[in-house]
Formats: sequence, C-alpha cells, structure tokens
Amino acid sequence: MSESAQAESRPFETEVRQLLKLMIHSLYSNKEIFLRELVSNASDALDKLRFEALSDPDLLKEGADLAISVEIDKDQRRIRITDNGIGMTRADVIANLGTIARSGTAEFLGQMTGDARKDAQLIGQFGVGFYSAFIVADRVSVESRRAGSAADEGVRWTSDGDGEYRLEDITRSERGTTVILELKEDEAEFADVLRVETLIRKYSDHIAFPVTLLDPEAEEPRELNSATALWTRPRTDIKDDEYKEFYKHLAHDFADPLTWSHNRVEGKREYTSLLYIPANAPYDLWNREAPRGLKLYVQRVFIMDDAEQFLPLYLRFVKGIVDSSDLPLNVSRELLQQDAELTAMRGALTRRVLDMLKKLAGENDRYQAFWAQFGSVLKEGLIEDTTNRDKLIRLLRFASTHSESQAQDRSLDDYLARADEKADEKAGQKQDKIYYLLADNHATALASPHLEALRSADIEVLLLTDRIDPWLADALSEYEGRSFVDVTRADLELPASGEAEEKAAEDEHKPLLDKVHKALEDRVESVGISRRLVDSPACVVTGNDALSPQLKHMLEASGQSLPESKPVLELNVGHPLVRRLDAESDEGRFASLAGIVLDHALLAEGSPLDNPAEYVSRMNRLILELGNEIDNSA
Repeated sequence: MSESAQAESRPFETEVRQLLKLMIHSLYSNKEIFLRELVSNASDALDKLRFEALSDPDLLKEGADLAISVEIDKDQRRIRITDNGIGMTRADVIANLGTIARSGTAEFLGQMTGDARKDAQLIGQFGVGFYSAFIVADRVSVESRRAGSAADEGVRWTSDGDGEYRLEDITRSERGTTVILELKEDEAEFADVLRVETLIRKYSDHIAFPVTLLDPEAEEPRELNSATALWTRPRTDIKDDEYKEFYKHLAHDFADPLTWSHNRVEGKREYTSLLYIPANAPYDLWNREAPRGLKLYVQRVFIMDDAEQFLPLYLRFVKGIVDSSDLPLNVSRELLQQDAELTAMRGALTRRVLDMLKKLAGENDRYQAFWAQFGSVLKEGLIEDTTNRDKLIRLLRFASTHSESQAQDRSLDDYLARADEKADEKAGQKQDKIYYLLADNHATALASPHLEALRSADIEVLLLTDRIDPWLADALSEYEGRSFVDVTRADLELPASGEAEEKAAEDEHKPLLDKVHKALEDRVESVGISRRLVDSPACVVTGNDALSPQLKHMLEASGQSLPESKPVLELNVGHPLVRRLDAESDEGRFASLAGIVLDHALLAEGSPLDNPAEYVSRMNRLILELGNEIDNSA
C-alpha cells in the first residue's frame, strides 16, 4: 500500500463539525448517555453479523460466541468498548464516521433549542449517538476490521473533535470494532468501575448479548447484564422500568414511551410481539418513503431492522419487535415473502395497536398528547384501511366551534353527546347530521362566514384544518347513523329553515341576483340568496359535485391539471353592503362593487385571488370615488 492509503487526515463534513461543537460545548445535561449509545451500537454490530452469517457461515469462523466487553483504565482515564461483530472496512468508516448525511443531522441541528436537557434527548433519536462520546472524551479512536477480511485490512479512525479525523491502516487480529475514549480530566468519574457498572446495568441489561467488564483489579471479567432478550421473559417478571429502558435502546429515544403491549400468540401461528407507542414524533414522520417497521427476529435470530410488512403505513410511528418461530423468508433470508400467514399476522398486530390506542384514549390528557404528535398520520388509516374503519373513526379527534382552544380536540362521541343534550334541553328533535368545515388553518376556520347561521342556532361544527383533511372528509360518510355535512356546500340544509320564505326571497330579489351574475359570469357559476349568513355580506360555496377549494389547491400545487370550475356566490340581502349594491345605478360602479364583494368572500374562506392586481385596482378606484363624493358634499 502507498503511504497515502495507509495514513491520511480528512476534514469532517460541515454538519458534523457543527454537531461536534454542540456536543462538546452544549449537551452536558445527560452526558452519561454516551455509554448507552456506544453499547447499543456494539449490540447492533453483533446483530448484523448474526444475520449475515445465516447466508455466509464463514463469517463466524473466528468464533461464534458474540459478546461486548468494556475495559477501564482508571489511571489513564481510558475506556475501551469492544465487540466481535460485523466490523467496518475503510470505506465503511469514512461513510459512517466522517459524514452523517444519512442520520438526519440537519433536522437535529434545526431542532436545537438551547436547552441542554431537551437537546440531549434528541441525540439517539437522530442517529448521532456515536458523537456523544465527545461529550466526555478529549480524543476518540475507533479500530475495526470487517468480518471475513484479512488481518492486515484493519483501519483506525482517530479524532480530537476539532474538525478533522485521521485514518490509517492497521493489522487487527480479531474481527469487530473497538471504540477507545480518552476521557477529559473533569470526566474521570466515568473511569470508575462502580460508575460504569451502574450505567451498564441501568441502560444495557436488556441487550441480548453478554456485556462484560474488564477490571484490572479483578481476577476475571464480570458479566454485567442478563443477556436475555426481554421479550422472551414472562410479562409478570418484567418491571415497567425495564420495558422503558428496552424501548430507549430499541428506538434510540431518550423519552419514555406513552404505552406498550407485550403479547405472545400460540396455536396455528406462534410469535411474540412487543409494541410501543412513542411520546414524540420522529423528524421523518411525514416522509412516507423513510425506513419504518418493526425489528424482526426468527427464534431470537435477528433478521431485519425495518420489517414494514407487519403494520400498515399509517402506523409507521409504532416501534417494537416481532419474534416468530417461523416465517416465510426468501433464499437470502433478507426479505419476507407475502403469504396468508403473514397477512394474518399483519391484521392481528394492527388490531393490537388500535386496541392500545383505544385504551390510551380512556386517559384524555395522555391521548391528547398522542393526538398532537400522531393524529394527522392516524387519519390516513380511515382513508387506507376500510377493514378497521369502525375502530379508527372512534379514535379520531377534532377541534370544533365549541372548543376553547385548538388543543382541546374531542371525539365524535363527545360531539353527538353534546348535540343530544342540547336537543333534550330544548325538547326538540335530535340532530341528525354532523356538520364540518374545511379550512387552511384554525383561525381561518373560526372566522369563516359559513358558520354564522349555525352559531346562531347553537349548532356545533367540526373544524378540519390538517393538510390531510380534504381527503379525510371524502372518507367521512356517516357515524352512528348520522351523515356528515360540509357546511360550505351549496345544498346545505339547516334545521328549521323555511323553504317557502326562501323561495319568496329568491323571487323578490331575482333582478339583483341576475344583475350580479351578469357582472360576474366569468367568475361564478351562479348567484343566490344565502341561508347561512348573518353578519357577512356574502360567501362562496362549492357545488355539490365539485372539489373542495382545499383539495383543488393541493392537487393544482402538485402539478395536476383539473377541469375548470367556478364557485357559487351567496348574498346576504339584508346586509347594508348588499343593499348599497342593489341601489347602485351606475353599471361600471355596480360591476366594480360586485367584484369586490366576491373578492372579499374568497379571501374570507382562505382562497387566493386569481388576479390580486385587479382587486387592488378596483379598491383604489372605489376609495377615490368615495373621497371625491365626500369632497363634493363638503
């Protein structure tokens, strides 16, 4: 080998340098997590070797006993963490330690708050756990050799965390990886045997490989963890704290999960599942192409990290493991083959998660915390999973016109209970519809003129403001025998509305309606008298067969070409502005004022104007004309 190939210095990628600076100078609140992260990485390396050895048994020819060792040198303030797992080549080291483009570093940096405790909790979540070593170490070295490679193909990576790292080729007799930490002077506590032993028992007792502590003062190494896969133990023998610690190792999350379910199925299908609902959404939750799924084991043999076949996409936030006695794998044992057994397992695991959420929904505050993080994703299920529609619709939560704040979402059962209570109080007929309004955001929804008559009648309206809600609305047909009604549709029927009075009003104001329609015929489908307005002069409504404005805008933004459609304009003929419009004799000013009324109705529902410049021009002309009239009268 040439000298340049044997040893070289390389700069870190820009984001890595930013991250190292934050690690070293800011994130001290939970510095002990470095040991959890490094031991977890070692465990992952052992899992990967065990998996690859299924198709290439020669990878284990140096020894099939997989283990992790931690060695302490108190005098030198040094910790060595060694595994005999899959190891790394020189290229692997450069890819995994020199750049972290695949680990979400930009998102990590974007979520930094300046609060050390909160920021430290993000470390594992964003896959940057290795770099937590620099919280306590002045220098970090990594020595590694890939399983199956020659002894002289080892590599050493060294960095002081100062913006660059050094690579050199070494001879390493054993496969696997050793991480060497040279601790800072004021972090000498982590070179104490008792301190390290306590941390390993605290964070790593659940790891399915033995973790031994090499103490120079002890006669022989001591095994510190139970080295038993937690999910194989009886539920009655497992404490809540053990479940929580296992979750943190599994999900690389510092926060406790909201809830979990540990279940063993026996009979025709035999498998064990341990499923967790996280407390916080991951940074890539809305990336439907991001890796997701459960960890898969077959008879405790690790198969894959992201087995997405066990849960539908709308449950991609669920973490956990599945350990089966037998599953249909392909020849390389890397992929699951779809069959009836796997389909049945998927259905059973999906129902188990939904049952977990149903139970969690009984604790309103905790479920509200879940809904704030994952509610929008769960809504996808009502669109994609018709089999579990009844379970899913009961899990939905909505803001409404009767909510004190957007954070007080309520279920459909709550909505119907309030509606029935009002009917009982008034000794009136039960409300047979569930009213909802689509809007771009909560503030726009609350201010919508479409709500005025419903508010006057004390009828509650659900406010749908998530990006997915236009699709959700199409999936909402009925609940408990009551149909869903979009209050922005042209065919809206209100309780106690008098058809005879409406027909008489239409006839009385037909000349005005025809005149407005003529002035706006290029922009509106028709013009009618509104039954839903009280305080506003006008509103636009959607034709019964047309796309909602929100869905239309989203499809157009995605580049789809849609057939032209125009809204229906409804006028509040009792409003002073509409009476002023009716009294206008000048055709030019009438057309201009009619255009302004339509523009304001579009703006009130959150729709953009097709020609903002023309609107500004109309408003300027109107203001000048009003000014001239005032001057002349003076």
